[in-house]
Amino acid sequence: MNSTTRILLAALMCTAAVACSKQVKEEAPPPAQPTPTPTTPAPTTGVYGPEDLDTDACLRQRVVYFDFDQDSLRPEFQSIVACHAKYLRDRPSARMTLEGHADERGSREYNLGLGERRGNSVSAAIQANGGSGSQQTVVSYGEERPTCTASGDDCWAQNRRVEIIYNAR
Repeated sequence: MNSTTRILLAALMCTAAVACSKQVKEEAPPPAQPTPTPTTPAPTTGVYGPEDLDTDACLRQRVVYFDFDQDSLRPEFQSIVACHAKYLRDRPSARMTLEGHADERGSREYNLGLGERRGNSVSAAIQANGGSGSQQTVVSYGEERPTCTASGDDCWAQNRRVEIIYNAR
């Protein structure tokens, strides 16, 4: 081997050794997006009274919407459920009916079952937030009582819901 080849080979090996010995600096992950705060949080102090059902912004929201073919509670409705649970805790004489509904797609039997599962999902969330199950009744109407009668995604989304109806304040 001639000396020029040896020098080039040695330089190449040194370059490879230096490149391999460098530590790769890991980039920090991008900062996490802040979680949205609920628009109507449950009051942390004070006791709800019957008049609050009509005056409190959180308690006036009495419809919980669901995604297509789903019975799990969407995160944006957690604060509403927490308000109603606190109301039930503060008012042991209060009673509510949770009316489960579905859109027109699916068989009558399937939609009745889906409406009941949705009502039970809201009931379980209220109980998880301290509300009493004995103060709640779940009823399913399936597709029988639509709020919107047109066919289309926007209309169907309005019909996939649970309505919170207070029987006793």
